[in-house]
Amino acid sequence: MTRASAVLAAILAALVVAPMLAAQGNTVVVEDWSKQPAGKTGIPNGWQGQNWGSPKYDFRVVPEGASNVLHMKSQDDGSTINKEIKVDVKQFPVLHWRWKAVVLPKGGDSRHKETDDQACQIYVTFPRFPKLVRSRVIGYVWDSNAPAGTITPSEKASTITYVILRSGAAEAGKWITEGRNVFEDYKKIYGQEPGELAEAISVSIDSNDVHDRAECFMGEIAFRKP
Repeated sequence: MTRASAVLAAILAALVVAPMLAAQGNTVVVEDWSKQPAGKTGIPNGWQGQNWGSPKYDFRVVPEGASNVLHMKSQDDGSTINKEIKVDVKQFPVLHWRWKAVVLPKGGDSRHKETDDQACQIYVTFPRFPKLVRSRVIGYVWDSNAPAGTITPSEKASTITYVILRSGAAEAGKWITEGRNVFEDYKKIYGQEPGELAEAISVSIDSNDVHDRAECFMGEIAFRKP
């Protein structure tokens, strides 16, 4: 099984019947790390790991200002964690998050299966039956080499489409706040509105294809109204 296919399998295997996340005004919070104990290592509370390969889960919840963030490292491995959600992206279309790339895997490039490694990755999954064949997964990534603005299907899993938001190390070491209209991205990629709820958020880091290392931080994650 390829890495991308295995990532999808791990995401979908983790999905159960989950309640709709409660909205707080115009925001649906997926994770702000505030309820995670600082110093927590491995898989964070409320998240699930992958069911393939040998992930190291070199993750640690660390203080950052008045809140906590997730510090992620990879050394020639890939680790993915998934959180079950139910969010109507037509009502709450904009996915907001903060991330900071520290080390990008040398030679990583999402456009090619031989180099499909990225330091910072966040995925939104829309399951469709049969899940492994028809589900749709949009992955927002900070790539080492693929140009920002690139939208490309994964060469490893036809269900995954990458949206390259950041490229290269010019902004490494800086916290970047992102806001993507997932509803509009879905329409652009698939040519139609989503007929399903978003049912999983996944965070991933890997460096095993190019046999290097990667490091990033992930801050709060939330869906918001425009």
